[in-house]
Amino acid sequence: MILLPAIDLYEGKAVRLVRGDYRQMTVYSEHPEEQAKAFADQGAAWLHVVDLEGAKEGTTPNFSVVAQLCRTSDLRVEIGGGIRDTDTIARYLDIGAERVILGTKAVTDPDFLEKAVTMFHSHIAVGVDILDGAIAIHGWQEKSTQPVEDFFGKLCEMGVQTVICTDISKDGMLGGTNVTLYRDLSRKFALDLIASGGVSSLQDIRSLKELGLYGAILGKALYTGALSLEQALKEVV
Repeated sequence: MILLPAIDLYEGKAVRLVRGDYRQMTVYSEHPEEQAKAFADQGAAWLHVVDLEGAKEGTTPNFSVVAQLCRTSDLRVEIGGGIRDTDTIARYLDIGAERVILGTKAVTDPDFLEKAVTMFHSHIAVGVDILDGAIAIHGWQEKSTQPVEDFFGKLCEMGVQTVICTDISKDGMLGGTNVTLYRDLSRKFALDLIASGGVSSLQDIRSLKELGLYGAILGKALYTGALSLEQALKEVV
């Protein structure tokens, strides 16, 4: 299982939200490139990046920051937030991103998702953010009416390989991850599933690894010191 430390970007800074609430934002670093280097120095191979402004607005206001992270961090970068067209996908891949995550657009425009997968293959991942049993879109500000399992089924049919699934209720709470959700999804769907939201202890990581998940994203627990990245990485060797 791979572990992906996370950097969420807002106005060029590394921040964290609580349960997707932009009003509950903490700035952890004004220099994301330094944070990325610290993750690499601790043994990380991957970096999960979200442009929070882009997620709300459908734009790429932090593109230059992401480009710097790809150029200087020596980490394999996946990027999501505000990606709504194939030109933007190509721009991110051109600057060195390994994977581009489609969220809202993947839910609302299946034809676009199918086109993106056809064009970019495994470089496309889909972010499925779940709140109260529904898929959240537009920076977690709205809910889709599409049932979660129906959407996962469609992803498999389209040939999507990687899915980042976030339980928003757990995000930023340091209260543990939703192992039951990931167990159910991993049993039903043949996808490379990455767990996100609430991963805050070595036991969380052990539990997710036992499920055979492809990966897990580590966020607030790293920034607060609740979890050591070096120790976490030892659990998945």
